Amino acid sequence: MKLVVGLGNPGTQYTNTRHNVGFMVVDRLVARHAPGRVAKGRFNASIHEASIAGERTLLAKPTTFMNLSGRSVQEAVAFYKLDPSADLLVVVDDLYLPTGKLRFRPGGGDGGHNGLADVQRALGRDDYPRLRIGVGREQAEGSAGKPAFMDQADFVLSRFGEDERGTVDAAVNRAADAVETFVTQGLATAMNRFNAPDRPPKPPRPAPGPTGPPE
Repeated sequence: MKLVVGLGNPGTQYTNTRHNVGFMVVDRLVARHAPGRVAKGRFNASIHEASIAGERTLLAKPTTFMNLSGRSVQEAVAFYKLDPSADLLVVVDDLYLPTGKLRFRPGGGDGGHNGLADVQRALGRDDYPRLRIGVGREQAEGSAGKPAFMDQADFVLSRFGEDERGTVDAAVNRAADAVETFVTQGLATAMNRFNAPDRPPKPPRPAPGPTGPPE
């Protein structure tokens, strides 16, 4: 069994905000693998049970607020006796990745993300996979009608601009593909296939010039 948890805030006032991109990915997976099924309220979360290529998978959105996400994750992990390092995937927004870029990590620090910090506190460990999705603070500040140097909390609770929505929708689809790969083929394959490069690729070398003597 795999447990996929998208982090976000409950309530319509937070729908389609940057901080809720984890919820958006879970919703996309539900549309693919559990369409028409009613969510169950368990472990302080809204949960759909799905089968992804034959693998039993729980798709969860905590109904606590972001900063209290750990309780929900810990309760589900304990109930099903899951190994967080292999059976859990947490999907979150990342301020420091460009909008729409994906990055798997096998573990590590919370990167200043309050939801991840609470998950790590509740589990008592940080060696669980997470899929980060860029929401592009540096890219968006000062554009799309957003003031430069927007407060971080205000930024993550803002909605994507019209000029970002196509990119975000494509990223949510790709993130859902990435989760499916994690579930069916494991973290290493998912990382190799979907991780954004740390640096932009180098431009190709210019074609060599003529080698003969000048005319």
